Amino acid sequence: MYQIQLTDQVYIEVKRRSVEAGYNSVDDYVVNVLTYDVFADTENLDHLFTPERLAHIDQAAAQVKAGEFHTAAQVREHFKVRFEA
Repeated sequence: MYQIQLTDQVYIEVKRRSVEAGYNSVDDYVVNVLTYDVFADTENLDHLFTPERLAHIDQAAAQVKAGEFHTAAQVREHFKVRFEA
């Protein structure tokens, strides 16, 4: 087993993040972060979140909060009509 030494400042930040993420210990959080970062084979999709796309998401979220949205039934009806035409 290996040991990792953190500065006091880094430890305080890691402890805060581990609590926010719901971990029972700083150790569990650090192991999870390191394991995910080192062994994750997932593609980085950050390039897809352009300023334009983020603005579109923000606009959609604002519309939902304002009550401007469609129910699942309305969406199904829309596509039913669209694909029958």
